[in-house]
Amino acid sequence: MIVRAISSAVIGIDAIPVDVEVDVSRGLPCFSTVGLPDTAIRESKDRIRSAIRNSGYSLPEGRVTVNLAPADVKKEGTSFDLPIAVAVLSAGGMVDSAGLGRFMILGELSLDGRVKGVSGVLPAALAAKDKGLAGIIVPGENGPEAAAAGVVSVFSVNTLSQVVEFLNGRSEATPLSLSPETFSPENPGTTLDFREVRGQEQAKRALEVAAAGGHHVLFIGPPGSGKTMLAQRCPTILPPLSTSEAIEIAKIYSVAGGLDRKNPLVRLRPFRHPHHTISDAGLVGGGHHPRPGEISLAHRGVLFLDELPEFRRNVLEALRQPLEDGVITISRSAASVTYPAAFMLVAAMNPCPCGHFGDSHRPCSCSALQVRNYRSRISGPLLDRIDLHVEVPPVRFRELRGSREGESSAVIRERVMIARILQEKRLNGRAGGLNARMSGEDIRRHCVLDVESHRFIDMAFEKLGLSARAFSRILKVARTIADLDGEPAIRPHHVSEAVQYRSLDRSVV
Repeated sequence: MIVRAISSAVIGIDAIPVDVEVDVSRGLPCFSTVGLPDTAIRESKDRIRSAIRNSGYSLPEGRVTVNLAPADVKKEGTSFDLPIAVAVLSAGGMVDSAGLGRFMILGELSLDGRVKGVSGVLPAALAAKDKGLAGIIVPGENGPEAAAAGVVSVFSVNTLSQVVEFLNGRSEATPLSLSPETFSPENPGTTLDFREVRGQEQAKRALEVAAAGGHHVLFIGPPGSGKTMLAQRCPTILPPLSTSEAIEIAKIYSVAGGLDRKNPLVRLRPFRHPHHTISDAGLVGGGHHPRPGEISLAHRGVLFLDELPEFRRNVLEALRQPLEDGVITISRSAASVTYPAAFMLVAAMNPCPCGHFGDSHRPCSCSALQVRNYRSRISGPLLDRIDLHVEVPPVRFRELRGSREGESSAVIRERVMIARILQEKRLNGRAGGLNARMSGEDIRRHCVLDVESHRFIDMAFEKLGLSARAFSRILKVARTIADLDGEPAIRPHHVSEAVQYRSLDRSVV
């Protein structure tokens, strides 16, 4: 007798339905699993045997064969324990097979029959909706996560026997009623605000420009100048997350196993701050079983790389594709997976190894060669993808002791949101609605300069020694500055400000 249950496998951040087929035939007692299972799935037979026995049921006699279809897709993880156990019991006549085809089932089994939480439940709930199923059965601790999508009925269970009773119609189960609207898009508990930053008006202005246009930014300044403090407050001036963006982020965290199961929808845009010793797989994703990296966990938010030159060269070079495309593709011999990575990069570095180059109050102990070697750790192609290079000077004591507060994050965010609305209307859905992602054709169409602006750029290239790669970046940033000012055309003062944000294109020593 062949019985089919439905589960799912995660590819990238999306789930695909998997048919769990169980056949019980005559022969010596044997339990085998086929269909490209990983080690965790192959070991599930021991967990399933114990869970079935300790739940008061018996394993069917004979040869048990489990097939996970489609058989050419790699299956990973422990979420197949529960559907396999239920299908085996159905093949033995202990579970009504009519209900198996109506629900997607996921869960890990403990030896005593308890159902434990698994990762990737939110994408599975969306896949259940696309397949037209009546609902999804998940572990109790994954219930809010599956229900957060608000697209399918979710039934949370805690034991194997509870699933059996539900499928046999001997017990009632009320689906969870959570929906995305249940969760606020913002975290009311955050205490970070731009009004706490004293001085550094140019750096704050640069972050506002970067947030408005989705530009990447690099801060160059001595230790203690406030680079980290500025970066930590960047998410507070970005527009609030929409419901679709919150679900998209939650899918990534669900696959990575880092989702808060009690409050599954992210309320604030992500802020990721990896250490400079991170590996390339840790930053961009990968591993033997590919998982999202820090750049994907920062999707729709901010990735902060402090001490940028201290990162390994191969790690930094791996950023080039996602900075340009907003996605990262990880290729393996068996398959390729693509993770979203549309983040805003905020990087920080010292101007030299000792950190005091250009400081009028603390002398620099580095030679010109040391400064050049230090800055050359960041390659030209990577700098080419960072629109704003901003110098952050030391904060003077009179600014720290002053009582005057700066603008709050809420005030700055209002200007950012207005500028983004203008970009979305202008680009009409292209380039993600952000100036930073404009194509060459979009730049030619929307970044037209008048005669005076052209004259200023010519002078800047000649006098400041700007590189040719800086031209399109200056135009994109100038377009964003004009949007913040609410002006339809780019003016000379917009271009002038944009040129100031290219400090690393100039000769420093």
